[in-house]
Amino acid sequence: MKSENFSEVYRHSMAHILAKAMVEIFGKENVQLAIGPQIDDGFYYDFDFSSPISSDDFSAIENKMTEIMKRKETFAYREVSKEDALAEFEGQKYKIELINDLGSDETISIYDTGDDFKDLCRGPHVANSSELLSCAFKIKSVSAAYWRGSEKNDILQRIYVMAFENKEDLKAHLAFLQEAKERDHKVLGPQLDLFFMDPTAPGMPYWLPRGWKLFNVILDFWREEHEKRGYQEISSPQINHNSLWVTSGHWDHYQNNMFTIEVDENTTYGVKPMNCPNSIVVYKRKTHSYRDLPLRLSDCDVLHRKEKSGELNGLLRVQMFRQDDSHNFITENQIFDEVNAILDIADLFYGIFGLTYRPELSTRPENYMGDISLWDKAESELKQILDARYGEEGYDINEGDGAFYGPKIDIMMQDALKRQWQMGTIQLDFQLPRNFDITYTDKDGTEKTPVLIHRVIYGSLERFIGILIENFKGSFPFWISPVQVGIVPIGESHIEYAKTIEEQLRGVKIRCECELSDTHLNKKIKYFRNYRVPYVVVVGDNEVVNNTVSVNIRGGKQMKDIPLDAFVNLCNKLNSTRALELIYEANDINE
Repeated sequence: MKSENFSEVYRHSMAHILAKAMVEIFGKENVQLAIGPQIDDGFYYDFDFSSPISSDDFSAIENKMTEIMKRKETFAYREVSKEDALAEFEGQKYKIELINDLGSDETISIYDTGDDFKDLCRGPHVANSSELLSCAFKIKSVSAAYWRGSEKNDILQRIYVMAFENKEDLKAHLAFLQEAKERDHKVLGPQLDLFFMDPTAPGMPYWLPRGWKLFNVILDFWREEHEKRGYQEISSPQINHNSLWVTSGHWDHYQNNMFTIEVDENTTYGVKPMNCPNSIVVYKRKTHSYRDLPLRLSDCDVLHRKEKSGELNGLLRVQMFRQDDSHNFITENQIFDEVNAILDIADLFYGIFGLTYRPELSTRPENYMGDISLWDKAESELKQILDARYGEEGYDINEGDGAFYGPKIDIMMQDALKRQWQMGTIQLDFQLPRNFDITYTDKDGTEKTPVLIHRVIYGSLERFIGILIENFKGSFPFWISPVQVGIVPIGESHIEYAKTIEEQLRGVKIRCECELSDTHLNKKIKYFRNYRVPYVVVVGDNEVVNNTVSVNIRGGKQMKDIPLDAFVNLCNKLNSTRALELIYEANDINE
């Protein structure tokens, strides 16, 4: 088989085999068939069973699928009228609904698998079920899913099946899934005392002391680098009268994603889902000239967006989050330089964390606002920038995925598992400045409308941290580790020196903790190891006498008899350079 045809033909055919297997196992009268599309690692099929199935049924289902493949059953294509289709699928409510949604003159195609199973389908399929025996498949999971994705509809059971061309590819994918499971931030986050979720606030994380340290280190880095580049941080109200959102266009285009507050029958407020209208209010409070531009107003306020409960996913999909926002007010002739300067920031930030990215140009959506000519102009400007910086092959185009007020460059980040994440974004906006009627005075004294760039680098800080947890498997680089150094005195007589070490480390802003409990030495070391602390300093008689430290390094290596001032310098060096790797050898300390 050819790889390019595998998903379209083979996975698609296997979905029919799964559906037939369910009918044979549980009986036609007990199974309602919905839909079964192919996906990246296989396919799924939605069912409505008279009695729910569980993972206990997986083995029997897989065996039945193999049995059907071995029967050498043919896949036969035929076309029928709408009337005949309705008759053939009588009793199958979801298939009937799909058929009724089709136009009266639309061709309806059916594929028969053997003599006793049929399904609505356009194909293509294999000719014979035995062709699928060379493939490797395994049921991944079963979960709940709304019919057609609507909470108003029936809840179905969705069976996910992994399907690959051969056993080696399936084995590799299973290894990938195991590695992803071990990196899961939803497990590691609470385990490392970084954050947790509570049912009383779905999609709104509680940050614990260690997690909040991590959060603020990342935010402080952002503030430091943006301060260097002339960004000015502001803060604005969490709730705003709906008139603000009407003017911005969010009330018409984004209200379903907003939390709203009805103060009385005549007064409605919206909890802000984004910072841009508030930044414009700040800009508008006084007059500006061309000399003031670019004006870069950064903002890391808390935002809220209403998400469907089924879409919430740890820190990756939340309802409360912080964006490293900035709204840059510029002239049209500053677009090229300003966007490139933002991409320079992206290069710095992703490089610091050892991450790579590929840009993506997202163009005008169907639900857009404003004049098409302005959209065309904005898209053209961004394309020219991307062409000049990356070359025509150095970025992707995502048609129709722009914001409702303008096209954007999305930064698609790749993590340690080669997964792609949409993180930063640079949105070029000619619309909102006109909606709010903001201006600046140009060199010739005329009033002109500024261009607005909406941009984030991290994206959501919550999401970025969730990805960092998984990327580093909870073993963060020294400079962002919530606790950088653990200090373990062997006995009571070593506590005073341990506190001296703590004082010196904190004097150069190293985050450290002393373990002063009466427990066994190994337990004290294990305590810090469980939190994946980079360096654990062990203090005994020798260290006290010689003013040295012995260091257990995350990963199992050790450094012995290191002068205390040298170790402090080591930690300071790792902080100041924001190094990704630890120093493992004493000889490297002063390099």
